[in-house]
Amino acid sequence: MTPPPPADAEEPDKTAVRTALWRALHVEVDAAPPVLDDTVGLQLAAPPDGWRERGDMHPEGTKGFRASIVARARFIEDLVVERAAAGVDQYVLLGAGLDTLAQRRPDLGERIRVFEVDQRGTQAWKRRRLDEVGIGVADWLRLVPVDFESGESWWDGLVDAGFDTGRPAVVASTGVSMYLTKEATAATLRQLAALAPGSTVVMTFLLTTELVDPADRPGLEMSARGAAAAGTPFISFFSPAEITELALRAGFRGAEHVSSGTVAD
Repeated sequence: MTPPPPADAEEPDKTAVRTALWRALHVEVDAAPPVLDDTVGLQLAAPPDGWRERGDMHPEGTKGFRASIVARARFIEDLVVERAAAGVDQYVLLGAGLDTLAQRRPDLGERIRVFEVDQRGTQAWKRRRLDEVGIGVADWLRLVPVDFESGESWWDGLVDAGFDTGRPAVVASTGVSMYLTKEATAATLRQLAALAPGSTVVMTFLLTTELVDPADRPGLEMSARGAAAAGTPFISFFSPAEITELALRAGFRGAEHVSSGTVAD
């Protein structure tokens, strides 16, 4: 097995690319209008010809995962817009990958500052690709590179990038918890529970296998094999009750589970 690249290697995370391609595939093959009209990630990834024929891009085989990916992105985007209208002007995305809200929604630049936190290699690659395709990095977007494997503090990196700990924020952690130990997720939640009053945190997680819809289990197994082959295996799964209890124990005053079905509706 080929070992994963060093954290500072200038290349994108494979899972981040797969997610971006799923968002683009949604625009191409799912019923119009799209839940999320996002082809910017495809432009940045610039995959080789034939990417649509890959096994992990099969329109039917990945339909459930694709729906979940675009639904959660739209859910968070709507939340950011809603909270910005109420005066919350900081948005933090942990494990940002190829998220493109800052590129697709330049209108938000007058109201919020976006902080994207991810591995150094992914961030360096993304910055370079944004320049190469002529988009660039907006002055209201902060790319926050962190070497998670060395134990570098993402919180310190966030503060160094200009995050104001005294003001409320929306923080999203999507597609991250499955790669962390449950202890690391608990530590992240404890840190986030200390955010300023008026803040909102959204975190996604993978259900334990027995709670996954049978139709989606083959897709989950395929994704798990791909993640393991890339050197980033899924190691943590939760039930809704478990993740909610974890948040409350971390210090949140309230925690609510929003199912993927509810989000999709």
